[in-house]
Amino acid sequence: MEMPLKGFSNQPVNHSNDIIFNSTNDQIRLYNIPRSTQPTPMDTSKNFSWKIAKPEDVANFSATGYTFGKFLYDRLKVPVGLINLSYGGTPVEAFMDAASLKAYNFPLPAPSDQSRLSNKIATVVYNGMVHPVTGYGIKGFIWYQGESNADRPLQYESLFPEFVQMLRAQFNQEISRFTMFRLLLSTITATRKKGDTLINSAFLRDAQRKALDKIPNSGMAVTMDIGDADYIHPREKQEIGKRLALQALAKTYHYKGFASEGPLYESMTIKDGKATLKFKNAPVGLTSYGKPLTQFEIAGDDHKFYPAKAQLVNGGVEVTAKEVKNPVAVRYAFKDDSSGELFNTAGFPASSFRTDDWKIEVEVK
Repeated sequence: MEMPLKGFSNQPVNHSNDIIFNSTNDQIRLYNIPRSTQPTPMDTSKNFSWKIAKPEDVANFSATGYTFGKFLYDRLKVPVGLINLSYGGTPVEAFMDAASLKAYNFPLPAPSDQSRLSNKIATVVYNGMVHPVTGYGIKGFIWYQGESNADRPLQYESLFPEFVQMLRAQFNQEISRFTMFRLLLSTITATRKKGDTLINSAFLRDAQRKALDKIPNSGMAVTMDIGDADYIHPREKQEIGKRLALQALAKTYHYKGFASEGPLYESMTIKDGKATLKFKNAPVGLTSYGKPLTQFEIAGDDHKFYPAKAQLVNGGVEVTAKEVKNPVAVRYAFKDDSSGELFNTAGFPASSFRTDDWKIEVEVK
């Protein structure tokens, strides 16, 4: 979320210069909250100042945030205010207050600590960046985070809904009025490590998918088809902002007649050695655009997964493997650097998923 429209060093944003050049609009206002980590909640943030959208300010604003807001303005034709509250490489617990973390055993900073606090510490970004704007009149949040929690996916499955609940309380918003739209983690190269453990972000993506059912009035945009395994920051920010905006238009502003979500795994049935999967958000079925489905895996009672043959059948996916006579579990796109190959007919990609709840595997080198 923090990546600006002008890009990072040696990491471009596609079409950024054209977007920046055409950005002048006094109906779109921007506020970048400065980075701040504090041991106790602050009442104000530094240099509070709304900016009118124009090239020199849009270039330094969140690429995802701006393109989301621009798409909304183009449809709604009402003033749009965007507050960018982001800090790259930060776990979600750093954005949460102490009260919302009571059920967890995160170490918290001492109130007297005046040293430069790491953004990895629980509550410190909340104190410095979130608390100063709590209570502000907002319509909702878009959220783009998770890599820094990828080593703790089971915890994230409950921690993220707790975070959303905290936001709704802090901003005094009813669930029906406060929407939360977030992005599923994109493709990431499979060489990241924490200590001696290789991290597979597919488990975090699956935690994000499961958390969706625990958060009323929320949505999830999938970007697995437009990621880049060599860069943690996908270049197609305009498409990412558009996908989030379509969710907001459908669920917050109640526009109708168009699709806004990708397929989500719903159920699995087993018969004659075949696993048949059904999906939500695919009213006219699924497509791979004529390409083979290569990222399905299937396992039996031994918990050993094999590459599977997958084909589209009756609006679902049928999965088999000669090595697995009695299947019990299926996974799709469950590698760190998997890319999307399954879509609904509106062109939205399916999220990665697993049908099992088996213990998360790690690799140690």
